Formats: sequence, C-alpha cells, structure tokens
Amino acid sequence: MISETKAGDSPAAPRVDAKLLEILVCPLTKGPLHYEPASQELISERAGLAYPIRDGIPIMLIDEARKLDDTAASAEGV
Repeated sequence: MISETKAGDSPAAPRVDAKLLEILVCPLTKGPLHYEPASQELISERAGLAYPIRDGIPIMLIDEARKLDDTAASAEGV
C-alpha cells in the first residue's frame, strides 16, 4: 500500500501508491482524499477529517479519524 521513498524524498515520509489513492474514498462522504506525508494522514476536505496511516495501512474508520481544525483550514484558505 505504501511505497518506498524515491531519491530526494524524506526517508521519514513514505509515499502512498497513486493507484491506491485513486480507489480510496472517504467512508463518510464518498469524496476524494489527499495524502499528507508530514502527518501520515489521508485528508477528506468535505468531511473535515484526517484518516491516519499506521504501519503503512490507511485506517479508514470514521471513529479513528481526527477532526480537522476549522481555524487552521480557514487560515490556509486566506
């Protein structure tokens, strides 16, 4: 599911396989997810949730997701 890093990538941030990202959707909204390598999470903007990746495995459970901070999202959009 998670691929090894490429030359120039940070060894602490493995990359998510692009084909996996194409098929994974938010279990709540069925909308797209984007990968955040720094926090090792899959982000659902529509749901305002971040799904963790643990030991290279995306945890796609709503109860395990972290709620995104509304103030941080607002600041990024400005």
